[in-house]
Amino acid sequence: MHKLISLLLVLFAFQQLQAQELNCQVVLNTERTGQSNLSVFKTLERSLTEFINRTNWTDKNFDSHERIDCSMFITINEFEGESFSGTIQVQSSRPVFGSTMVTPVFNFNDEQFSFNYREYEPLNYSQNAFSSNLVSVVSFYVYTILGLDADTFSPEGGTEYFQEANQIVTTAQQSGNRGWNASAGNRSRYRLNTDLLSNVFAEYRTALYEYHRLGLDEMHRDQEKAKTAIAETLENMVVMNRRRNNSLLLRTFFDSKADEITQIFSDGPGIDKPELSQTLNSLAPRYSRSWGNLK
Repeated sequence: MHKLISLLLVLFAFQQLQAQELNCQVVLNTERTGQSNLSVFKTLERSLTEFINRTNWTDKNFDSHERIDCSMFITINEFEGESFSGTIQVQSSRPVFGSTMVTPVFNFNDEQFSFNYREYEPLNYSQNAFSSNLVSVVSFYVYTILGLDADTFSPEGGTEYFQEANQIVTTAQQSGNRGWNASAGNRSRYRLNTDLLSNVFAEYRTALYEYHRLGLDEMHRDQEKAKTAIAETLENMVVMNRRRNNSLLLRTFFDSKADEITQIFSDGPGIDKPELSQTLNSLAPRYSRSWGNLK
């Protein structure tokens, strides 16, 4: 009987381990506070790491090698008592099939980040309740990471995760914290989630799939064909840019991909796409110095 119970506990623990989706590195930068050695900062960093990596965010099983690599770099600019304010930089990546490469998927800096935290307080996510702005912001980015990653593997595969993130937005709006409402500006959690779920920006989500699955993941088979697919994907985003110029999603895409695109089209076989530099200049003029010498 005792052996059976032990076996069941082991199996349960194994299932819990399989279900965890993220491999997230949390870094807390507190230099600007002038009090970096306070224990509350170390406790917070450790608690966030455990919260993100040990919570089961979905009902799907992830083997250890399938967990999504990501990071949250939190800069605390000010704090007083249990009140903190600063920024959170969120990044995620995924492997490229047939290679040892990883490709960046998401790179976003949220400057509307403030929260209350008491040392050692538990961090728990509830789908239908607002417990704290800290939990809501971090959980929002977890589901955004999950959604974007899923979109790179199947067309609009991340919809359910963006909808979960939208539920967080709706629940958090009543808290009065910045970043959750339409009035928060064009670079907010509200705007990011609204645009991801809007048909106005459907080409962005299509591009996530085609760029990764039809482009990068095929690079080991046929570089020229894969590069052509990536170029065509970028050209298709021009339609979205004409509809809504310089959108948040477009800026987010190139903040993640500009260096990679430059490397892809600067090395290896060239392709017959003389208009590529012009396309990229129209989509991401802030990176125009990178586009000038592409093949």
